[in-house]
Amino acid sequence: MSIYSHNFIENYDGMVGFGLDRETDEKTIICYLQMFSNDDLIKKMVERMSDDELETIFNILTGLLRNHLTEQEYHLLFLKDRG
Repeated sequence: MSIYSHNFIENYDGMVGFGLDRETDEKTIICYLQMFSNDDLIKKMVERMSDDELETIFNILTGLLRNHLTEQEYHLLFLKDRG
């Protein structure tokens, strides 16, 4: 059984668009991130990204994790560290 899931995008049937309201914005970001992290797409994308683009994405993601999760949440939710 996989420890990562992408169930939201598989079940969401609402609007995908940005700028209408906070709820739609949040759901759109979830959709985009789950679609973006699809194995086939992300493999193709990272092969074509420059070193600077890879570093930018890494810095954005680690910054968001650091700013919005406690250390315990980081280990539980991101690293899936159950032990």
